[in-house]
Amino acid sequence: MKRLLIQIYTKLFEAYGPRHWWPGETPFEVMVGAILTQNTSWRNVEKAIQRLKAKKVLNVKGIHRLKRTELASLIKSSGYYRIKADRLKAFVNFIIEEYGRSIEKMRRGKLEVLRQEFLHVNGVGPETADSILLYGLKKPIFVVDAYTKRILARHGIISEKASYDEVQKLFMDHLPRDGKLFNEYHALLVHLGKTLCKKIPRCALCPLKGVEGRRVQGAK
Repeated sequence: MKRLLIQIYTKLFEAYGPRHWWPGETPFEVMVGAILTQNTSWRNVEKAIQRLKAKKVLNVKGIHRLKRTELASLIKSSGYYRIKADRLKAFVNFIIEEYGRSIEKMRRGKLEVLRQEFLHVNGVGPETADSILLYGLKKPIFVVDAYTKRILARHGIISEKASYDEVQKLFMDHLPRDGKLFNEYHALLVHLGKTLCKKIPRCALCPLKGVEGRRVQGAK
């Protein structure tokens, strides 16, 4: 399995090169983006991020001071903006209460502890938590999303019904615990999913054409 996963990574990297993902000037910006990107396109998130920057509130203190209605208005382009405003508020409150506003203090925390803490924050699920850990805090954890599952299932590596944890374990168990590798690998899978491995795939153009594997044990 390790050889297969490395083969996939190599083929994607040769085809697309480094993706330089996740875009964000600060760790906090990445965290906000991870929450806002739930159920919407990155283009819509970028608009919300720019509005927060224009108001000079894209920081822990700024989000905390904003009224929920004001925050919701600024992030309207991201969709479900009232719900996401509540989620941003909850996450900022968590940072303040548990880490005294310090992202640097959070960065020094242990991955497993941070992940469990994130998952207890309202609106933060596994994908969002892991995106914050990997992209915002540079922790070595693999992010799984719909593109990852679709690509692996189509190549016979997992079942379409495989759980988030099963897919994540596949990468974590067979690849070095390297945050940079996980970052690049996930970004390459996302790029493939957005460009070719869509609901109606363009298999003839896929750099993974011909790559096949057995389904992982337990992913039924």
